Amino acid sequence: MWLSGTIEARLMRAESLHSSLRVVFSRLARALLVLLAVLIVLPLVGINPTVLSVFGGAIGVGLGFGLQKIASNYISGFIILLDRSIRIGDLITVDNFYGEVKNITTRYVVVRAADGREAIIPNELLITTTVLNHSYSNRQIRFALGLQIAYRSDLQRAMQLMEEAARKHVRVLADPPPKAFLLRFADSGIDFELGVWIDDPENGVLGIRSELYLDIWRALQEAGIEIPYPQREVRILPDAGGAPS
Repeated sequence: MWLSGTIEARLMRAESLHSSLRVVFSRLARALLVLLAVLIVLPLVGINPTVLSVFGGAIGVGLGFGLQKIASNYISGFIILLDRSIRIGDLITVDNFYGEVKNITTRYVVVRAADGREAIIPNELLITTTVLNHSYSNRQIRFALGLQIAYRSDLQRAMQLMEEAARKHVRVLADPPPKAFLLRFADSGIDFELGVWIDDPENGVLGIRSELYLDIWRALQEAGIEIPYPQREVRILPDAGGAPS
């Protein structure tokens, strides 16, 4: 175990190897060294290693049923590491959990959310279900901000101010550029959506979302554009007899 830990530490420092390959080689080295240690120790304590083959068939059937899930997770882990479909640092969504891949083992993957929660996901689940990898081939992601403008406002000016506020933010990409869209005519105002692109999703979107909303709020206030609040207009009509109801 000491020797396997030393080998693993040296492999993890090998920058020339891909991160997934470093994990594969370190896990294989640990398994082979443990197997070698067992084969060396058994003769020293007076046990013939060939004796193990007598029990192999009987035990193998029982363990096969009991450990099939574990074996499936281990095989799935090596498949994930070798095909590089999921890498350390990727942002994925699996089983309705979104976060950054922090560690990949031969049995599970550790995914850390922006709020500090960590999910330990069995490798079999990553193989048998659909996984959304938000940074597989491109780290650029898009997120949208919803906003409602009063009906009497200058809609073109409002869209222009929203896009200008987004372009000034350091994390917002210039290409693709931020774009505002008119979504619908709602009850209390007109709904808009501002779509922006970033290339550092590992830093989260809550902070940039808050900053963009504040910048847009200031720009709309200076331009005299109103963000409405829910309201209803009530009219009292006379009844059939002419008296107010």
